[in-house]
Amino acid sequence: MRAMASEQGMSSWTDLLHSSTKLLEQAAPSAQFPPLQRNLDQLEALSKKLKAKTLRTEAPSQSIAATRLLAREGINAEQLTRDLKSFELKRALLLIASQSCFKTTFEDVFPAEATSVEEYLQQEDWQKEKRDFLQSLSRISTLPKTNMIDKSSGGIRSGQMVPMASSSQVSSGTSAIGLLPLADKPVVEKKVSVYAEVVRNLNNARQQGLPFKPATAFKVAYESLGTEASGGKSVNMQKMWHLILKLMGEDSMMRQSVSRKMSLVIGARRHLEWGHEKYIMDIIQSHPAQAALGGAVGNLHRVRAFLRIRLRDYGLLDFDAGDARRQPPIDTTWQQIYFCLRTGYYDEARQVALSSRASHQFAPLLAEWINGGGMVPAHTAAAAAEECEKMFRMGDRVGRASYDKKKLLLYAIISGSRRQIDCLLRDIPSLFSTIEDFLWFILSAVQDFPGGTSSNEGLVPYSLDDLQAYLNKFEPSYYTKNGKDPLVYPYILLLSIQLLPAISYLSKEAGEEEYHIDAAHIAIVLADNRVLSEVSGAGQKLGVMDAYAEASSIIRQYGSMYLRLGNLQMALEYYAQAAAAVGGGHVSWTGRGSVDQQRQMNLMLKQLLTEILFRDGGVYLLLGSRGAGEEGELRRFLTDHKARQQFLLEAARQCQDSGLYDKSIEIQKRIGAFSMALDTINKCLSEAICALSRGRLDGESQTAGLIHSGNEILETFKYYPEVSFQEREHVSEQQTILRQLETILSIHKLTRLGQYLDALREVAKIPFLPFDPRAPDTSADVLQNLSPHVQACLPDLLKVAITCLDNVSDTDGSLRAMRSKIATFLANNMRQNWPRDLYEKVAKSL
Repeated sequence: MRAMASEQGMSSWTDLLHSSTKLLEQAAPSAQFPPLQRNLDQLEALSKKLKAKTLRTEAPSQSIAATRLLAREGINAEQLTRDLKSFELKRALLLIASQSCFKTTFEDVFPAEATSVEEYLQQEDWQKEKRDFLQSLSRISTLPKTNMIDKSSGGIRSGQMVPMASSSQVSSGTSAIGLLPLADKPVVEKKVSVYAEVVRNLNNARQQGLPFKPATAFKVAYESLGTEASGGKSVNMQKMWHLILKLMGEDSMMRQSVSRKMSLVIGARRHLEWGHEKYIMDIIQSHPAQAALGGAVGNLHRVRAFLRIRLRDYGLLDFDAGDARRQPPIDTTWQQIYFCLRTGYYDEARQVALSSRASHQFAPLLAEWINGGGMVPAHTAAAAAEECEKMFRMGDRVGRASYDKKKLLLYAIISGSRRQIDCLLRDIPSLFSTIEDFLWFILSAVQDFPGGTSSNEGLVPYSLDDLQAYLNKFEPSYYTKNGKDPLVYPYILLLSIQLLPAISYLSKEAGEEEYHIDAAHIAIVLADNRVLSEVSGAGQKLGVMDAYAEASSIIRQYGSMYLRLGNLQMALEYYAQAAAAVGGGHVSWTGRGSVDQQRQMNLMLKQLLTEILFRDGGVYLLLGSRGAGEEGELRRFLTDHKARQQFLLEAARQCQDSGLYDKSIEIQKRIGAFSMALDTINKCLSEAICALSRGRLDGESQTAGLIHSGNEILETFKYYPEVSFQEREHVSEQQTILRQLETILSIHKLTRLGQYLDALREVAKIPFLPFDPRAPDTSADVLQNLSPHVQACLPDLLKVAITCLDNVSDTDGSLRAMRSKIATFLANNMRQNWPRDLYEKVAKSL
């Protein structure tokens, strides 16, 4: 086989040489293209050179595969390369700047230039950019491993994925909500769908008296979308939902003695502590060698690992000093206490305070603050304030360790004194490097003293109103960087417990992600937990009902979207929440709200249910296929039978007043209000007869349907149990009116068919009109006993009678007698103000 292959190869080479020689002989020499002689070695060298040029413009297979993998995960490879170059450049510049401006103070190693809220946000840009870049790197590290090498032998081929974890680990949130049908929908539609499912589950739980945590459910629903990415924004909706969850305290037990306002403050503080814990873990993971965490996993170990990185230029730290005879280590007592508190490690902060001589006097004050949930007795606050005064009087001595400022900060927190806090912020403006640190400090210092002072010690506490007024000095566009980071402003509002302004702002700020959708559901959570009446925001002192009415309006407006789309079921779910918002939140479902709240809720609920009832399909949804709501959705919200009956009666009247007669009749039939239904039918039949007499083409079909409905109701009434005598009398009266209208209608039909004599015979038979020529004349006021619906048909009936008389020959004088009776009847009822053309027609006929 090898010999055969060799012979074939020699043959092909011989053929190629022969062809090239022949071409060379045919080519004529040219001055423009002189002949060139190249041997095989030269040709080989030139071909390699040419190949090298083409390889420069071609990406290797590994690069192509990597780019493809990044694209599949939504990462722009080119942008990542540019970010890497930018990051390395900025890192180099930062190192150069820090080396050239090195000083031994703590703040210079970790610059904190911000002196006001204006600079708090500006300083975060570099930190956020660095964090976004590191997050993009962490996303790459979590991608599935891909074999980029294509081996001709067996094994994994190029591009085949090697799983790093078991595929059986599926998100519980996704499976619980059932998101598979949403896979191909846009993100906004997915969000609408998963939120709606939570609202439905919330309503069912509230109606059944089952526990339900709405903030947690909405957070899980949002996270199940899997769409959250920083996108250059410092606050996303996932972070917002975590804050809402903490504000509501759904993941922790709040002390009974703590006021609702303080529980909100504590929730905001815990959210900030959660964020700081994530921050220090990111720092430790980014500097594993300097952190020297080893196998330790305790909270205090994490804080100390963080301090090793933060204080790496200060030398040996006290908790790492094994030999006391060496150079004295840096005392980090106040740093440890502060960062333990800042990260939410309260037990560890107490442990450090008790174990250090430097904080021996502070330890009992801290214990009272922790045990009191951020509240301390007046004498404790006064002692802490006095210690602050001492430190301020000492001044900033040259050489004094800069981290003593943490000691001053901690004592200021315990004191809660506005004076001490104002002095601290004024004298040490560079104390906080981020607005989160600033807000945590203020929220830790805020204490809810009744009357605004701490007992008789004369201390004026730093209040929540003070914080809100300070933050509200700046326009929303300042916080959002003119809309580039739209959630920062409502995030700040929520952190400062300005709840209603936060959802109001979100409801008007649509943006690409349609934040008004989130606003409606945040409003549901806040109203359900009944927290909107606690704090409205500085400068927005709304009444209790005003705050909940505004939240209810946001929820109702969102629910009306479903109404416009024809999804009455979901509109009903949101309308129920809108009514509950003004009724006391979750307590409204069990009737434990105040009398005024229940009244407000019932009024709104009935108004919204009526709105649904008026829509096509509304009767079927609320009342079911039969009955007066026992089988429909109405019984979920109006459990009492009499309440349902009364509501439906009022709704039927409103339908009638709005001209929705078909719905009015249907509702009246369902609740057994037969006389009312017949009265509505008679009214509509009267109007249809008048329209028919004036030439409207749809009058005939309309009258036939109304008569059929009337007869159907009368048939049902025969077998309806437990009907009062009074109702039977009313039904009998309405039946008489229906038959009278049927007679009038039959006369109109005969006249239209030209059967004038038959029409006159029917006119003579009418028992409620004195037109029978053979009967004696009567002066009785027959109209007094006639229904208004029948009276409305008389002018047209009289015109028809005159028309028939004009078209029939009078052979026995009976028609003349009928004509006289009509004229007499008309003369006796001049006060009825009937149409003038009727009188003219009768006069002309005579």
